[in-house]
Amino acid sequence: MKIIAPEKINVRHKRAEFDYEIVERFDAGIMLTGSEIKSIRNGGGSINESYCLIRDGEVFIKGMTIPEYSHGTYANHDPTRLRKLLLNKRELNRIEAKIRERGFTLIPIRLFMNERGFAKLEIALGRGKKHYDKRQSLKQKDTKREIEKVMKKYR
Repeated sequence: MKIIAPEKINVRHKRAEFDYEIVERFDAGIMLTGSEIKSIRNGGGSINESYCLIRDGEVFIKGMTIPEYSHGTYANHDPTRLRKLLLNKRELNRIEAKIRERGFTLIPIRLFMNERGFAKLEIALGRGKKHYDKRQSLKQKDTKREIEKVMKKYR
């Protein structure tokens, strides 16, 4: 069994910044069971098809996949269960106020381990991009790549 160092665990939602205009970011703790945190430390976990929702003044993440722990017993966890996110009351009120506005949504961006070894989820308030905005993002990415290619050539 190979355990990865906490600073190496960094699971990203690759399409989030392409599909959404990110307005504000928050770091939230996650309520996990023992087998879930062990599975994350082994390098498991995916947030690509997950989303956040607010119920009764609490934030949850749905669709986050944490594979079952390989050495788990009959008490292993459900890989796609609903997980509660831990935020300050002030942050929660701010998020709820923004979501009531038209067009804002709460998106998981990154799953990581902090310096104390706790699993954290970076969530962001975002507004969906239109098709032409996505084309503009691709164009900027291509020009940045071309500039770096030219800069390497002349170094």
